[in-house]
Amino acid sequence: MSDSIILGIESSCDDTSAAVLKGNIILSNIAANQEIHNEYGGVVPELASRAHQQNIIPVVRKAVDKANIQQKDISAVGFTRGPGLLGSLLVGTSFAKSLAMSLNIPLIEVNHLQAHILAHFIDDANPQPPKFPFLCLTVSGGHTMIVVVRDYFDMEIIGKTIDDAAGEAFDKIGKIFGLDYPAGPIIDRLSKNGDGKSFKFNKPRIENYNYSFSGIKTSVLYFIQKEVRKNPDFIKENLNDLCASVQQTLVEILMDKLEKAAEELNINEVAIAGGVSANSGLREAMQKNEEKLGWNIYIPKFEYTTDNAAMIAMVAKLKFDRGEFTDLSVSATARYDIEEGFK
Repeated sequence: MSDSIILGIESSCDDTSAAVLKGNIILSNIAANQEIHNEYGGVVPELASRAHQQNIIPVVRKAVDKANIQQKDISAVGFTRGPGLLGSLLVGTSFAKSLAMSLNIPLIEVNHLQAHILAHFIDDANPQPPKFPFLCLTVSGGHTMIVVVRDYFDMEIIGKTIDDAAGEAFDKIGKIFGLDYPAGPIIDRLSKNGDGKSFKFNKPRIENYNYSFSGIKTSVLYFIQKEVRKNPDFIKENLNDLCASVQQTLVEILMDKLEKAAEELNINEVAIAGGVSANSGLREAMQKNEEKLGWNIYIPKFEYTTDNAAMIAMVAKLKFDRGEFTDLSVSATARYDIEEGFK
């Protein structure tokens, strides 16, 4: 790999992030979180885009300073073009275009989902990167899919959710339990003190490698409504067990299809990516399969699981080496097909 210096910018949802990458080594990875959404129980797009406007200049400045470089040292600017919230993406896209133009350096667009997968190739993401071909379960608040990764830019989605994403299911079930947003990490924490076999929730039967998570939300809702009618304190008295049971069910749904794909495609290199890959239950399930099924597993460092600019810079670096630059007429797109991003 060359020693090019890439500035990555990520603004697809509610985190403003900037990172500096030299070769495949991260020199800085800065993020500003938006606490304002917590009181609304979810991300408010208009508020998110306004916060990005306030955060992007100080975040980029801090990333450059922490990397101990000057703007003139930057070889190219990589940015998230999509998918994501259009207003949020517009802030990052506009800033990246302006900076690239002012410095007279290449501009490189990045697919956000592609970046989650290729974050595994950041120098310190894993003890060693995955070997091609590998399977990657990409799971977050907005997306859930199984991708066959044959090369950096040769990928195929073989399964995806037909309704809600797994991370969305965690958050919406957490709302049923009265937990704050985002509920996924809270459910994960509380589940450590609970028994995952306490309550049984139905798992969907979906063909091939596809997923569905709308049914389990409904199942949990009806179960809670019934139990609370009998005992108003049911949630409070059983919260840890409820969280553990929900987490175990969701993890089993995710792993069942991943195991099926690995066996049928005869691939034992298996990775996870995206925000939900930080979930302790999912990580434990992956580690068990490393022993039970002989998988070589790849679980990225926590800081590379949630939305971050390091992963954007990594993809931009790979594209920089291939000479794949983006015209300044580019515009942000809320929908950006993952396989389109791999071409």
